[in-house]
Amino acid sequence: MENKNINRKQQLLNVMSYSSDMRYSLKLKNLKANEMDPVNDRMSSKDKFIVKYRQQYYDISHFLHKHPGGINTLKGLNQGDMTARFMKAPPHSDAAMYLMQEYKINDQDVDTNGRGKTNVKRRHVAENDGVELLEQPSDQKEDRNNNQLDESMEHLVDWSKAMLPQIANITEHYDEWAHKPVDRPLRLFGPWYLEMCTKTPWWVVPLFWIPVIIQCGWQDFYTSWNDANQLTVLCACFIFGILLWTFVEYTLHRWVFHVKLTKNSGPWICTFHFLIHGLHHKVPFDSMRLVFPPLPGAVLASIIYLPLSFFLFNPRVVLSGALLGYLCYDMMHYYLHYGNPSTKHMVHMKRYHFQHHFSHQDLGYGISSPLWDVIFKTRIHLRKLRYQLRWS
Repeated sequence: MENKNINRKQQLLNVMSYSSDMRYSLKLKNLKANEMDPVNDRMSSKDKFIVKYRQQYYDISHFLHKHPGGINTLKGLNQGDMTARFMKAPPHSDAAMYLMQEYKINDQDVDTNGRGKTNVKRRHVAENDGVELLEQPSDQKEDRNNNQLDESMEHLVDWSKAMLPQIANITEHYDEWAHKPVDRPLRLFGPWYLEMCTKTPWWVVPLFWIPVIIQCGWQDFYTSWNDANQLTVLCACFIFGILLWTFVEYTLHRWVFHVKLTKNSGPWICTFHFLIHGLHHKVPFDSMRLVFPPLPGAVLASIIYLPLSFFLFNPRVVLSGALLGYLCYDMMHYYLHYGNPSTKHMVHMKRYHFQHHFSHQDLGYGISSPLWDVIFKTRIHLRKLRYQLRWS
């Protein structure tokens, strides 16, 4: 009898232990599922900003602060039909309409009140390396509003793989594809150590360049501090360096970054173009690729400086000014994409740069200043606003 009681107690303990293990396993499974669910990772359904345009729904929750027209222009549209306001607004460019496809969600994932269900799945995560992909409905190939076929070009590449090696395969369509923006993660290289070098937090740039700028100009200014005439000359050279950078910025942006590519352009030039600038137009909201990595920046600065140093007066001071101009440009570029400017000038420059991205990609090459756009007649003329735009 004693042995039977012991066996029963042991069986009971085993059952309790198994039940506990099952509950723990289930919790762990649910936890992992929630971590991998892009919807739960972003926000609950009640926090989603879902709008209806004609017969289609869009989840623009994470686009609000990126909207070139400001967040306040979307006020009152949450859970509503924006068709009427959209049609009355200034016309949206082809690039903007292409980008809009990124936020499309299925009708089945929206309830009758227009609110997003908890199982809305705008994106899914690739099993191999966690790259997010746009979920394309396989049964809807026509736009019910105008019966035009979906003109998405993203079938040309595989977004779950490294992008740079694929550019050589789409040279015929590269220029058009690169200027059709999307809002999704982009992987340039396969190896992680190469991919890591392509991403730069904004704060790394001033951390690297400020000491270089000080070092370049310190000795000349220090030795001339008591000589008013020489100090005036050095200040003039420093200001000239800043002005020189604005010209270099315009020149690189217009004739290098926006070099004219055709269907016959070779794979190497298309790949190089995508690496230096094409990727920025393809994924303009990639916050880790809005500033130039310091090391290749230093190489480029050396290439430009060496020949000019033979002709410039006080070349190190000029270089110091030019590098300060570059630093302001890079910081301003990041701020124009992700900042919420309040001054009239910065609001103007943000709108100006977004017009370059989404409407006039062959104009508006100046980022820190429109000076050379005015001189070379590539200026973008913006319409006057009736109210101040906000981005947060």
